[in-house]
Amino acid sequence: MINLFNTHIENLSIHRVGNISRNEDLFLSEQPYGLNDEIMPLLKEYFFKPFRDKEENYYQFAHDVDLEYNEMYNFATELFNKPSEVHNLSKKITKHLFEQSNHPHIKNGEVYVTYFTNVSIDNNVVDAIGIFKSEIKTDFLQFEEKESNLEMVLQQGVNLSKLDKGCIIFNYKKEEGYKILTVDSNRYDARYWLEHFLAVDAFQDENFMTKKYLKFCQDFAKEVVLPAEDKQQEVLFMNRAINHFAKNDTFEETNFLNEVMENPEFIPEFKNYKVDKGEKYSIEDVTNFPIANNAVTDIRKKIKNIITLDTNVQIKLDFINSDSAEKFVEKGWDEEKQMFYYLVYFNKEQKS
Repeated sequence: MINLFNTHIENLSIHRVGNISRNEDLFLSEQPYGLNDEIMPLLKEYFFKPFRDKEENYYQFAHDVDLEYNEMYNFATELFNKPSEVHNLSKKITKHLFEQSNHPHIKNGEVYVTYFTNVSIDNNVVDAIGIFKSEIKTDFLQFEEKESNLEMVLQQGVNLSKLDKGCIIFNYKKEEGYKILTVDSNRYDARYWLEHFLAVDAFQDENFMTKKYLKFCQDFAKEVVLPAEDKQQEVLFMNRAINHFAKNDTFEETNFLNEVMENPEFIPEFKNYKVDKGEKYSIEDVTNFPIANNAVTDIRKKIKNIITLDTNVQIKLDFINSDSAEKFVEKGWDEEKQMFYYLVYFNKEQKS
């Protein structure tokens, strides 16, 4: 979890990168930008808003051989060691971004390199580096008084309500490649920002593992449980899986299977599915890990717990009170109508 409420922008450098394939130039400012009380809150909202609204999926710098060969990792380390050199290093970072700007789809734009203090992450207060890029220009009107008339002047500028690209590099978990949050609103070339510029991989912490394992369970329910049973059993399986994660601090696969698999025949099916598909979810060798409660809550909100029938009827099952879906909903077959049915028990109708 991050908290940016008390974060302070210590330094800001602004440069511009063009597109190499279109023979556009690189412009590096000679001096850092002079921050003032008027612009500071606007910039904080512009930089931080996308990260407040976005699910916290962390990344880390990576390299096939060794982290020391990752340019951005080295720039970040040097900057954290010498914050006073932020402007000089911002030029190197911007030049590195410019060198990756060679695909025809990549847009030119302004680059903002900032140094933050008093950033809270996982209950630790650390410094951080922010790198942001504005690409899309918005039309806006200015008005001028000319003699007895008010004239409109059409101009273009950056819309402060939408950041195009950005990342925050926290001075935290350095040995793993730092914890990093990133956003990309204009995904016309997803590899440009994440792979070519930052060169990052997903940060495999408890948040990552919890989400990946539950996503694996969700696909197992859809591809194995649903064809073998029905939609109700698919929903109930995910119900039990999420409840198991919600009430435990540590995941242990044997305990999970014994508790969640009501039909023991699905246990070998689950293990075989993991052998076949586990690498896709980065869980092929995972049998235990700490559970991230916030990740469980996020997944619970996203999973559909609705049985949709071909008679234009939907039955919504409650993930919070999961026992109700099992105790008070029964599936059967009507010989006379030659149709399946669901029988739902209740005492009284609740007011919506």
